[in-house]
Amino acid sequence: MSARHDAKATKFRRQPVARHGALRSPHPLRQVFTILAAVVAVVLVSTAAIGGFYVWDAARSLSDNGVSIGDEDKPLPPHIGEIEGGVNMLIAGTDSCEGQDLKLFPRCADDEGGERNDVTMLVHISDAPRRVTVVSFPRDMIVPIPSCTNPDGGSYSAMSAQMINNSYAYGGLGCTVATVEALTGVDIQFAGAIRWTGVINMSDAIGGVDVCLSADINDRHTGLHLKKGEQNLVGAQALQFLRIRHGIGDGSDLGRISNQQQFMSSLVRKLQSGAVLSDYPALLNLANTAVRQVNEKQLVLSESLANPQRMAQIAMAVADVPYKDIVFVQYPTVYAPGGERVLPVTSAADVLFTALSENKPIRITGSASGGNGVEVVGEADEPGGAKPTETPEATGTPTGEATPDKTDAPDDGEEAGTVELPSQITGQSANEVTCTVAQQ
Repeated sequence: MSARHDAKATKFRRQPVARHGALRSPHPLRQVFTILAAVVAVVLVSTAAIGGFYVWDAARSLSDNGVSIGDEDKPLPPHIGEIEGGVNMLIAGTDSCEGQDLKLFPRCADDEGGERNDVTMLVHISDAPRRVTVVSFPRDMIVPIPSCTNPDGGSYSAMSAQMINNSYAYGGLGCTVATVEALTGVDIQFAGAIRWTGVINMSDAIGGVDVCLSADINDRHTGLHLKKGEQNLVGAQALQFLRIRHGIGDGSDLGRISNQQQFMSSLVRKLQSGAVLSDYPALLNLANTAVRQVNEKQLVLSESLANPQRMAQIAMAVADVPYKDIVFVQYPTVYAPGGERVLPVTSAADVLFTALSENKPIRITGSASGGNGVEVVGEADEPGGAKPTETPEATGTPTGEATPDKTDAPDDGEEAGTVELPSQITGQSANEVTCTVAQQ
């Protein structure tokens, strides 16, 4: 265990995750659900895979609603469970008022349209050995946006300096894909976007996600009020938690990203623990909810992703990825003059994307959060691993105290060839348990 974990005293024990090897004669349906849930664990939008694979009427619905991201001629995995050279999938969370509940989002009553990608994540699934890396892009990062086709059939001219969250407004999911491809140099084969009500309904269907708070959270902007300690978030609370920034860390979008990474890491552990996979009614509800979100335009999938077989290919390829190899990082940035926007640090990002292209393991040396949004409090047991690691109760570390950098010596057993990422790249792996730090 790294030094930053040793500094915490342990006061409670997290439940050990399920050991897949210990399951005897599993029901075939459960086996496939388990495989498909591996993708679900990375991002909420992939839950459409569950419903699409088993409900063929729903599969046709998925295909009918797929949108083009210029992926028609891109090569796809040749066999079930086989991905040669790895694949990349973009996930966006958008702020559209279309189809939203006015009681929850009163500002939508006066909405004039438009939709921005306030959450943008690139999911990289490596070739064997399988690893999953999720790269979050700050919404206020200034980047070039290439020429994109707009929804009316025309096109926008390329722009040299725009916030990345404007890309969806200019040309939808395809424009955001093109923008991230231009920034990172990677080829993106799959993409999806989810709107507010979609997040709420999917959270309800999964039974909520457990998060940890180091102190009480009170934010008048989102209306979120939570007590210190562990909380199970469902529905609108889950969405508020994913959107909150004023009530945590330094109040920036960088802190919000690390909060989202805590949520996703906890989601990984919940799904693989058997809390959802062993409950068949819950699984069916999850599948039906996902398909309904597609039909109601709260979940948008690329044509390449809106295909049950392809979803299964992706899911089966990552079925056995351990927590430590599911890594969430933030694209490195520095504040622009004035401090309201951020600029990409491409030199540091190049180290990350080179390591991913060469399928090398990576190690985060920076802090868990670029905006002091979370602190690491312990480790979760790996699936099929040894004795679970105890984690302490949230300790209420002062908000102004940054999470220590991971500059200690590599853990025992670290893989040969591991690339140490520059300290500007912050984040966590799924086996790290983090708590949200309240803003003072």
